Amino acid sequence: MAQVFRPEQIFALKFGAAVLLIVSVAGIVVWRTMIAESPALNAPVAQIPPFSHKHHISDVGLDCRFCHASVETAAFAGIPPTSTCMTCHSQLFKGQPMLAPLAASLREHRPLNWIRVHRVPDFVYFNHSIHISKGIGCSTCHGRVDQMPLMWRTQSLEMSWCLDCHRAPENYLRPRAEVFDMTWQPPADQLQQGRALLAAYQIDRRRLTDCSNCHR
Repeated sequence: MAQVFRPEQIFALKFGAAVLLIVSVAGIVVWRTMIAESPALNAPVAQIPPFSHKHHISDVGLDCRFCHASVETAAFAGIPPTSTCMTCHSQLFKGQPMLAPLAASLREHRPLNWIRVHRVPDFVYFNHSIHISKGIGCSTCHGRVDQMPLMWRTQSLEMSWCLDCHRAPENYLRPRAEVFDMTWQPPADQLQQGRALLAAYQIDRRRLTDCSNCHR
């Protein structure tokens, strides 16, 4: 029987298969490395200086956007510069030892080295602003931040978890006015209201599971 593939075609097929295998293995290694570097689930993460979301949100009454100023307009929610912290702390608790790193940051024009609690691998694209504009609340992904003296991760941030929402967004959508409300709970008729919000936000659920949404 005549040979189906020429030698150069066989070589190209083998080479392509080898490249695909290498890329796949490299992707798995990178993903595993990113997961290993992320703080453990439900494990509080200490910061220097210490920072309590519970105090600043529940006790003081700050809105998420006071510190995370770009959350409504950009992919990255934003980390507050020292000048934002000093809006209050130039007067409040001034000179306290625990805030010495904050004072040094301002004096030396050196940003604080906050430890990131929530992160996804570099090959995953995530945009905060689109989720905010489409009615996904902060607490859906970050948990009850207003009750966290130290921040911790409440969700895995794995692909399967994201797809739970992308496949059935009506279970999670809330009115835009409630996006930053940490105490919001789904109403008894969430499914009905969620379907109405799908139309109001002009969400095409058929496109929510397209690979290109998150992998660009």
